[in-house]
Amino acid sequence: MNLNSLFQIILYVVVLLLLAKPLGSFMARVYQGERTFLDRVLGPVERFIYRIAGVKADEDMDWKTYAIAVMLFNVLGLLAVYVFQRLQAFLPLNPQGLSAVTADSSWNTAVSFASNTNWQGYGGEVTMSYFSQMLGLTVQNFVSAATGMAVLVALIRGFVRHTAKGIGNFWVDLTRSTLYILLPLSIVLALALVSQGVVQTFSEYKTVALLQPTSDANGNAVTEQVLAVGPAASQIAIKQLGTNGGGFFNVNSAHPFENATPFSNFLEMLAILLIPAALCYTFGKMVGDTRQGWAILITMTIIFVTFLSLAVWAEQSGNPAFTKMGVDQVQTNINPGGNMEGKETRFGVANSALWATATTAASNGSVNSMHDSFMPLGGLVPLFMMQLGEIIFGGVGSGLYGMLAFVIVAVFISGLMVGRTPEYLGKKIEAFEMKMASLMLLIPILLAKVGTAIAVVTAAGLATIWNTGGPHGFSEVLYAFSSAANNNGSAFAGLGANNPFYNTALGICMLFARYWLIIPVLAIAGSLVQKKKIPASAGTLPTHTPLFIVWLIGVIMIVGALSFIPALALGPIVEHLMVIGG
Repeated sequence: MNLNSLFQIILYVVVLLLLAKPLGSFMARVYQGERTFLDRVLGPVERFIYRIAGVKADEDMDWKTYAIAVMLFNVLGLLAVYVFQRLQAFLPLNPQGLSAVTADSSWNTAVSFASNTNWQGYGGEVTMSYFSQMLGLTVQNFVSAATGMAVLVALIRGFVRHTAKGIGNFWVDLTRSTLYILLPLSIVLALALVSQGVVQTFSEYKTVALLQPTSDANGNAVTEQVLAVGPAASQIAIKQLGTNGGGFFNVNSAHPFENATPFSNFLEMLAILLIPAALCYTFGKMVGDTRQGWAILITMTIIFVTFLSLAVWAEQSGNPAFTKMGVDQVQTNINPGGNMEGKETRFGVANSALWATATTAASNGSVNSMHDSFMPLGGLVPLFMMQLGEIIFGGVGSGLYGMLAFVIVAVFISGLMVGRTPEYLGKKIEAFEMKMASLMLLIPILLAKVGTAIAVVTAAGLATIWNTGGPHGFSEVLYAFSSAANNNGSAFAGLGANNPFYNTALGICMLFARYWLIIPVLAIAGSLVQKKKIPASAGTLPTHTPLFIVWLIGVIMIVGALSFIPALALGPIVEHLMVIGG
């Protein structure tokens, strides 16, 4: 890695951490109902929404009522996206006259976008009309992200409040997340992306002459090309900020109309982790001890930087097969060096590895390079980042409440070691909280491993593994189910997944991975909010110290290693040994 690449990575991490406090502080004010600089403009809009929706903003919900509201709202969103796709041919804003989407693909996509996964088994520019992209997918990008943020805030209230029943109002949390946080940030980012050349238009696709004519497979002359355009910038902004990840075009943010320049690339990468990082500070602010938020953010950053270093090293080291062919893989001022297969030359190795690590640290799933073309250890990084449970930054809201499940487990284990009832933020962590936290940790693991096992022993699952007869084909299936089971959405694209088997199986994984985790989170919030606040004593475990950060990292890595090392040994690890062994 040269100094330029190192500088870009350091700049990214530094800017991310610098923005965490101001944005996190603003979000804390939003969720605590305090005045912000946006109140004068958006306050009347918020009150109007409550009035026409019949929402009583001051009404508190217990955890069960909150959960029912979450489920009903998300089911309606899922059904709306499904119907839009099935009726697409009859709906407006379809200048290319695209036909209806098949039933199995519509199911998969509806579940995917409602669950904040944004797994895409289809090519956007040849499948989805502008109407489906905007009214279906982009709307879900906003509200699925806002749902995760709302659930997180409900959990935080469980720690903050005591001897109470209510954990907030889902409709208020959903509205404020969308109106005060996601929408303003998306407008700013969309305008910045348009300034860099990201397209935003309702015009039909453009036919242009090729600068250099060519021939097709049959020897026929090809002199022109159809350029897909559309209202992309508005969707790209929220897909990144909401850790959604679904691309307007098939190749996602490797497409120049989605990600035109190195600056747009930096902004989009920054947007992936911006809100998840800032929510750590929001958490600390709302519980009255910002050290708690910083401790979690530092934990996330240490794991992120460690795996990012592995990814950059693996890709910059190059491919031994290319070396044998005489391909120059040495990095110079005019040669990016390393393994450039599947990467855009305008981004190079460092920015491709950085994006791959960030998008799988968060439950984003967008890509600016082909993960399937990474070296085995380079591909292991995004795979393992997902398998940790999408808690290293993670999705907006969902990443932090997943991390808090690990914190609960870490506190509980440490309490057992010293023979003391564990406490966290003044609340006793007892058997019920531990059971719910365990469910949150185990459900994604179970879904990923069982789904992979079924796929590799059934004819339907094996039929579309294009890299057959080796560990890479297994890695593609493991990646797909790890992605679905952790609501990520990225893929090793050598797997043909747009068929009834994978559309159905992955859809089930995405559905359970999202909502079977939300219920335990809200159950923990409902249990904690009823408990008394216990004053800290000499026996209380400090949860903001370097020692606890190391302990938390150890718990996270042990759970991840014990769960997936055997599966990884059958895929990227053995593939790496085969590559270096010639």
